Amino acid sequence: MHRRVALLSAAALVVAGALVPSGTAQAGASAGLDPRPVRWTATDSWSERRNVQQYWTSQRMLAAQPLSSPTPRRGTQSSGPTQGSPWATQGASTTTTRRTPWTTRGASAATQGSPWSVRGTAAVSTQQQALVPNSPGLRWTDGGAVVRTTGRVFFTTADGQNSSCSGSAVTSANESVVITAGHCVKLNGAAHRNWVFVPAFDNGRRPFGTWVAARMLTTQQWNASEDINFDVAAVVVAPLQGRTLTDVVGGQGVAFNQPRRRQMFSFGYPAAAPFDGSRLIYCSGRAFDDTVQTRDLGLRCNMTGGSSGGPWFQGFDESTGLGWLNSVNSFKYDFAQNFMFGPFFGNEAMSVYQAAQNSDAT
Repeated sequence: MHRRVALLSAAALVVAGALVPSGTAQAGASAGLDPRPVRWTATDSWSERRNVQQYWTSQRMLAAQPLSSPTPRRGTQSSGPTQGSPWATQGASTTTTRRTPWTTRGASAATQGSPWSVRGTAAVSTQQQALVPNSPGLRWTDGGAVVRTTGRVFFTTADGQNSSCSGSAVTSANESVVITAGHCVKLNGAAHRNWVFVPAFDNGRRPFGTWVAARMLTTQQWNASEDINFDVAAVVVAPLQGRTLTDVVGGQGVAFNQPRRRQMFSFGYPAAAPFDGSRLIYCSGRAFDDTVQTRDLGLRCNMTGGSSGGPWFQGFDESTGLGWLNSVNSFKYDFAQNFMFGPFFGNEAMSVYQAAQNSDAT
């Protein structure tokens, strides 16, 4: 299942349809919103990180609960599902809807002919954009880089509950960045603790170890008011046994300010029924725009709690498990449980990534 692939040695990202080296893109303000990220220290010593590693026994990981839904805040209201919407629900109230957050994990690592070898200015080729058979939520069995770079996230909330999300290793200058959802690092105004990333988690097995968070970053909007439109975070994990994260598992590329309504693949480790968090699950289909309460992207998907933070990929190659991470699993509406929503990756998400890849991992 764990196919060997060549790993990316340098970070890359896609901005507005063009491929550029990481560190060269400038994240500017959009729609008057402050794009600067908020960051804080998760652990600051090797002894503290050792304690976090020892805390997460196999028993605690298997007993961790999927994170409960955050209260919707500052969602952009609309008049409700439009006629012809791919998920229009009769009689749904936009004023009392409740969102359920999810988590999933991304994938990457480069091979010859990697997705960075694009022609022209399009980040995703016409062939890649073509519709592929849709999946509402199935176990991923095709191997590839996504198996190594996707993982479960475990942490303890401020009220003492051991919980789980999902995340994805991405290419970065410090080779140490995990992209996940904002509510997977901070919720109800309080940061999570004992935060770890377990790539390629497989029914309790940890083939590539347990990686402890050193730094956490999220958007100003999520930090200030938990605005679901900006539910994204980056975590810088400390080296493990002298090696960095993407040196061990590889890392996906990341893309920002991309066209909407593209073919997407979503990955994660759903842990709420009917799933149990033991296997990597995926959904695929053409994304659509949320017409109820947010500016987010939607995808037909039956993944449940625990998949939050898992990656959405444009230009995903099923044969290699490579793509451009372009959103994360964020929430569901209680009246539309077969649809997942994720934030649009604009300047704010790009700023979080840029700050994370330039942060010290030690």
